[in-house]
Amino acid sequence: MSTDRPSPDGGSAGWRWFFRIAYRFVRLADPLLRAVMGRVGAFLPRAVDLEVVGRRSGRSRRVLLTLLTVDDAWFVGHPNGPAPWTRNLEAAGLARLTLRDGRSVRVRPVRLWGGPERESVIRATWSQQPFPANVAYALARRHIRPVGVYYRLIELPDDAAADQPTAEGR
Repeated sequence: MSTDRPSPDGGSAGWRWFFRIAYRFVRLADPLLRAVMGRVGAFLPRAVDLEVVGRRSGRSRRVLLTLLTVDDAWFVGHPNGPAPWTRNLEAAGLARLTLRDGRSVRVRPVRLWGGPERESVIRATWSQQPFPANVAYALARRHIRPVGVYYRLIELPDDAAADQPTAEGR
């Protein structure tokens, strides 16, 4: 039986499994990655900390992501379909990014459903993700195109909305 057979949503069962295992490892390694990020910035040059309110708990949730840039716009995404942080981001409608320079900015996500902008973001993952993720993303592109979830992030002034993307704001 081939592990590359299509799943009901058009993705590959093999790649779905691969990304599930890979992202579980990343979640477990999160504290180490955060420590390394502070000391050896070149190791994760595009890493940002996304903080968003949990859709069920109402508590602030944080996740390390790669901030992709295409035509001076910011993008984040997940190659394996909706993930807890993508669901929280959509439910909250606001988030806070802590950038590499220590700046904290409020952002509003705009989901990319299809078209050339989404395709250019998917292609950007091959060159902007750190190794070995960039290789996996390039090899899995036929899986990512139908199932990946991607967002353009619109930077907001700090006083643009009364809601804060933290638990204290709720």
